[in-house]
Amino acid sequence: MATTDTRVRLAAISDAPLSVDVVLDALDDPTSGGLVLFVGRVRDHDHGQGVTGLEYAAHPSAVAKLEEVCASVAGEYSVTVAAVHRVGNLAIGDAAVVVATCSAHRGASFEASRALIDRLKAEVPIWKHQLFTDGTQEWVGSP
Repeated sequence: MATTDTRVRLAAISDAPLSVDVVLDALDDPTSGGLVLFVGRVRDHDHGQGVTGLEYAAHPSAVAKLEEVCASVAGEYSVTVAAVHRVGNLAIGDAAVVVATCSAHRGASFEASRALIDRLKAEVPIWKHQLFTDGTQEWVGSP
C-alpha cells in the first residue's frame, strides 16, 4: 500500500482467502470506541438466477483507486479505515470483500462503513464474472 494517509491502515487486493482478523488488527487503536465491520460474501443467487460461483478480476489501477477511496472516506468522516477485496475464483460463502472503519464514537463508523463499501463498489475497477446454474454467465461492472 503506497498511501501516506495514516488513517488508511489497510487497502489491498488479494488472491488469497480474506481474514476478518487481519482487518480488525489493522484497526486496533485504543482511542476508538466504535468499529464497524462489513463482510461481503458470495451468495448462491442473483436477480432470480442460481449462482454456482464467481471470479473477480481487477484492473492494474485498482489498488491505487482503492487507496484513494479509503482516504476520501477517512477524511470525510474522520475515521480510520481498512479494506480488502478478493480476486480470483470464489465459491459460495467465500468472503469477497471486507471493509471496516473505526472512530471515537459509533455513529461516524456506521456512516463511513456504508460510504466505504458503496464507493468501493462504484469506483474501484474490479469486475465480477458470475457463473449461473443454467450454464450461462455474465460479467458485472466491466467496462
